[in-house]
Amino acid sequence: MLKKNPMRRGLVAVLMCFAASSSHADSAAATITNGFVIEPQTMNRSVDACSDFFEFSNGQWIKDNPIPADRSRYSAYDEVTERNLTALKAIAEEAAKNVANRNPTSSPAEKIVGAYFLSGMDEAGIEAAGIKPLAQGLEQIAAIKQRSDLISVIAQQHKTGAGPLFGFYIDQDAKNTLRYITQLTQGGLGLPDRDYYLKSDAKTREIRAKYVTHLETIFGLLGDAPDVAKHNAATVLKIETRLARASMSKIELRDPQASYHLMDLKGLGKIDPHTDWANYFNQLGLAQPGDINVAQPKFFAEAGRMLSTVSLADWQTYLRWNLAHATARDLSSAFVNANFEFYGRTLQGTKELSPRWKRVLGNIDRSVGDAMGELYVAKFFSPEAKAGVLDMVNNIKVAMHDSILKLDWMSDATKQQAIKKLDAINVKIGYPDHWRDYSSLVIDTTSYANNNMRANEFEFKRMIAKLGKPIDRNEWGMTAPTVNAYYNPTMNEIVFPAGILQPPLYHLKADLAANYGNTGATIGHEMTHAFDDEGRQFDADGNLKSWWTKDDEKNFIKRAAAIEKQFDEFNPIDQLHINGKLTAGENIADLGGMKIALQALRTAVKAQPQPELIDGFTQEQRFFIANAQSFRSLARPEQLRLQLATDPHAPDYARVLAPIANMPEFTAAFSCPASTSPLRPIEKRVLIW
Repeated sequence: MLKKNPMRRGLVAVLMCFAASSSHADSAAATITNGFVIEPQTMNRSVDACSDFFEFSNGQWIKDNPIPADRSRYSAYDEVTERNLTALKAIAEEAAKNVANRNPTSSPAEKIVGAYFLSGMDEAGIEAAGIKPLAQGLEQIAAIKQRSDLISVIAQQHKTGAGPLFGFYIDQDAKNTLRYITQLTQGGLGLPDRDYYLKSDAKTREIRAKYVTHLETIFGLLGDAPDVAKHNAATVLKIETRLARASMSKIELRDPQASYHLMDLKGLGKIDPHTDWANYFNQLGLAQPGDINVAQPKFFAEAGRMLSTVSLADWQTYLRWNLAHATARDLSSAFVNANFEFYGRTLQGTKELSPRWKRVLGNIDRSVGDAMGELYVAKFFSPEAKAGVLDMVNNIKVAMHDSILKLDWMSDATKQQAIKKLDAINVKIGYPDHWRDYSSLVIDTTSYANNNMRANEFEFKRMIAKLGKPIDRNEWGMTAPTVNAYYNPTMNEIVFPAGILQPPLYHLKADLAANYGNTGATIGHEMTHAFDDEGRQFDADGNLKSWWTKDDEKNFIKRAAAIEKQFDEFNPIDQLHINGKLTAGENIADLGGMKIALQALRTAVKAQPQPELIDGFTQEQRFFIANAQSFRSLARPEQLRLQLATDPHAPDYARVLAPIANMPEFTAAFSCPASTSPLRPIEKRVLIW
């Protein structure tokens, strides 16, 4: 994935998975058949590979693996999660036992994880507390008497993890990545995207109506009478709809130039003369915010007008909702169930709430992930696995170098700059060199909600402290146990946490062809993100700066448009098509990653010969099968609709079928006749990297 989310906490929310314990990893390794990373028993060999390669590779798995009741989708990644959450549970329970027994030998990481887990599992205490954890925040909102108080309370909510009205963070200056700067972005919406407020189709209207019902429920839990709750829900929807109208679309947000507007505090005052921005930054602890990137000036102009014209009572209503929304998962079962009913059941189609221990582990990972990661890595991540992946990364880097040099649509001048950027990509594997210091964070066993608020404040202060400091190149945007990977354009780095480097996604001693088709293609995918429609706009130092000739840029845009059109043709559900522009970056990375990984495999097997046939499949057939099996998944209809509306990743079946339709290598590997070959006509075929 291309890493864009500035708030690096909670990045695991979309694919929040955990890595295996050694015992689980050994168990998974034992199931590998004939050297496969992923079992051939998942396949449906009665189907012609050329006609439907996704079904051929995954058909039996799809039949045998209904979506669990507490999930909206189920995939190879989720298999790892389900198998290995038990391992992290054992870590947390052991740490909790040591905390409860005041074990003097417990490490700082054990103490923080153990206390956090005990507080999260204390259902009786959480139920008894009710909404008491919100008392201070609700008092601050109730005390608003004048316009100047509004921005102060918004600042306080930002510090403790809520996100009313807009987003604030500190991150690299996209055009001068040697420094951190203040960043302001659009935000403030309770629905997943602005289009949920603006579209008028029946399904969207239905979701909006259920959202209003959810708002009414939350206000009722805060103590409002039914008629007051109904009025307040309408107020929130009205405010958020106005914010949505002023927001950029997800496609517009994919242009990094469109969200870069550098100015000082005086310049921000010209865009929004109504808001006391100096007071806001003072409340955050930033007397001198310095240069500010106001990502969406039109949004902040409208937000400022709203702050000066919408009644104080309506703002108090909106802020009460935001406070409750941000903490609902941490409160009593009434809030948890209400939150799940809309965000889980309605939006994603999930049938049941996950068990408490899973939810608590997920929250610990989001809040103090380095403490959990430190305990995990100490037991379950081998140096051999890291070395094996690094070797694969180096081979794929060489393959991409060769591929760039052979491109017939790019000039030598641009190729030199592309090679310069490729050579500069930093690679992080496994876990950070230094674990985060949580010694100033108080985590106790008495209040789960307060622990979460303090953890949010700790992370906020840590982020604020970056301003004026050297860039921390050791920082990770994902925790070590996460089953995912990313490319960060401003750091020009690819990052592979320990969690993704395990069966069935990777195994050190498995068949090279399968490893390159699975993890190798993922490495190639992340590397290609440096050169997708967004990543290509950043140079070798991570700066938002063009290094393309005009003709080469035109050639790239033409090819990117072709892959957009290809994905526009997919119709996964109802009358909804994949949005080729929204998913362009991931689609370019999928295609590039596969082609480069296959090229690297061909080189690797020369140095390390492999069996030509395993279970009747050639090396290149195994490569393609392993890649397809890494995308095996099922999704509920609600989740699929949500994904099509908001996710830059296309549904998994399309991520299998679209790349091979552009790869003559696939048709050759499976000897596909013209009548069943998935290969597109040469004039429609896409070749970028």
